[in-house]
Amino acid sequence: MPGWVIIIGRSILFLLIMLLSTKMLGKKQISELSFFEYVSGITIGSIAGEVITGLESNMYHGALAIIFFGLITLLVDFLSLKSKTFRDLVEGRGTVIIKDGKILEENIKKEKYTMDEISALLRQKDIFKVADVEFAVLEPRGTLSALLKKENRPLTPKDLQMKTATEKEPQTIIMDGCILDEGLRSAGKSRKWLEMELEKLEVTLDNVFLGQIDSYGELTVDIYDDKIQVPSPQQRPLLMAMLKKTQADLEIFSLETNCEKTKEMYKKNATKVQDVIEQLKPYLLG
Repeated sequence: MPGWVIIIGRSILFLLIMLLSTKMLGKKQISELSFFEYVSGITIGSIAGEVITGLESNMYHGALAIIFFGLITLLVDFLSLKSKTFRDLVEGRGTVIIKDGKILEENIKKEKYTMDEISALLRQKDIFKVADVEFAVLEPRGTLSALLKKENRPLTPKDLQMKTATEKEPQTIIMDGCILDEGLRSAGKSRKWLEMELEKLEVTLDNVFLGQIDSYGELTVDIYDDKIQVPSPQQRPLLMAMLKKTQADLEIFSLETNCEKTKEMYKKNATKVQDVIEQLKPYLLG
């Protein structure tokens, strides 16, 4: 029998054996390896490679085995995209280990995890009480996904029916004391604006390690000298304070005048300013 046929036959056989062995060992084998499991995995791979190639003196056989393994991997990836059944067979499916705050002991044993290991995975999610968990799944790659019960989830602006401003990614405009013009263009700012902002913060360009513009157009900097305290941007708080003062002044003016027409004008404008304040709150106090 030709040598290349033997190589391909051995490759298929040992690929199946290694896949079955890994499935038997469980998800922990690919998520959290102990020293023994790490050494064991390397050894299994070395033995499989040795057996597949057979004749060490022929480097072409070794190259053929490597190429064949690569092609098999590509084929498995392609079939996984096309078929969920095949994907579940090769990659596995998530295993529910907690439901309605109750631990499913049989599923944990099936995946060969201890409760200490599950507790450690929960703590990585900042969860310390199993009873707080509505649903938890051990994913095929060994990671844990957990959903807290509704009463234990943090409040969000949506829960409070609050409007929030849309945020974009910050643009880095200074790095290692050098201006990044591409970041400035993306933020819609100029070098002249940057010079003015640095002057407000009382820092020089060569002392700035990192400078970024947020979605509100405010500049924050990190300087080389950590002992120097850089003031935080105050434009938004100052604008909010100015609007509130304007609204309060208009209400005071309406109380001080005896002219009904003027009083009505002040009240009307005070209401308009208050509406503007409510609309700008997510942006100015975000």
